[in-house]
Amino acid sequence: MTELDKSGTTADAVTGGSTRDGGPRRRRARSGVPLPLLVPALVGLAFLLLPLAALLVRAPWRDLPDQLTSPEVWEALRLSLICATSATAASLVLGVPLAWLLARTDFPGRGLVRALVTLPLVLPPVVGGVALLLALGRNGVVGQWLDSWFGVTLPFTTAGVVIAETFVALPFLVISVEGTLRAADPRFEEAAMTLGASRFTAFRRVTLPLIMPGIAAGSVLAWARALGEFGATITFAGNFPGRTQTMPLAVYLALQSDPAAAIALSLVLLAVSIAVLAGLRDRWMTVS
Repeated sequence: MTELDKSGTTADAVTGGSTRDGGPRRRRARSGVPLPLLVPALVGLAFLLLPLAALLVRAPWRDLPDQLTSPEVWEALRLSLICATSATAASLVLGVPLAWLLARTDFPGRGLVRALVTLPLVLPPVVGGVALLLALGRNGVVGQWLDSWFGVTLPFTTAGVVIAETFVALPFLVISVEGTLRAADPRFEEAAMTLGASRFTAFRRVTLPLIMPGIAAGSVLAWARALGEFGATITFAGNFPGRTQTMPLAVYLALQSDPAAAIALSLVLLAVSIAVLAGLRDRWMTVS
């Protein structure tokens, strides 16, 4: 066998032969899953899916329309949607500039500031509620001045619900927008400023359209997190029907007296969570 034949045989062995048009034909590698990895993976999957399946199996489907049309459920749903949307709007107003500050500027202690911004992600929500009480309560560090100077009392009000939800939802938006800003090329802003645009105009006219997908994704995450908030809300705003009782609080209260209503509310929250994941699928769950 000649050297050319040997090289051709070797190439065929590596590529799996050639196609009729002369292109390489790649052989698909068959990779099995090791048993020590497959078993805990399936157990973990079952562990995550079993509670959700139990919720669907035990749901009172026949009585579900009556449960969802009760005044208490609609009141909790209305309040949850209003507060979650308001918290998302506040997160946008505060979070986008904060994300830009962390991504585009250098200042002493930036790493510490970023750590403090993301702290509510790992802080127990009840601790966040206690911290809000100590800061904005009637006798709080800032709340006492709000009460004495302006007569504003935030705890145990609807505004308190919005503040508690903003506290836990804001980091989700900041992280999403900051990541998008770091991925965006800053030279576009620099080019706009060389043409006479101010830094704010460059941000508004150039950067903002570029990072809009990140803002949208962060807004959806912040809205979903605000909608499901429980610990900080009940600690800082209480659980008053029609004023501070959101859907998670209504689920907790109904579970003690009316389990069917608790399941109905839980199904609504589950549907919202699935809708959020479906909306974010193209951004974070699609492999290119």
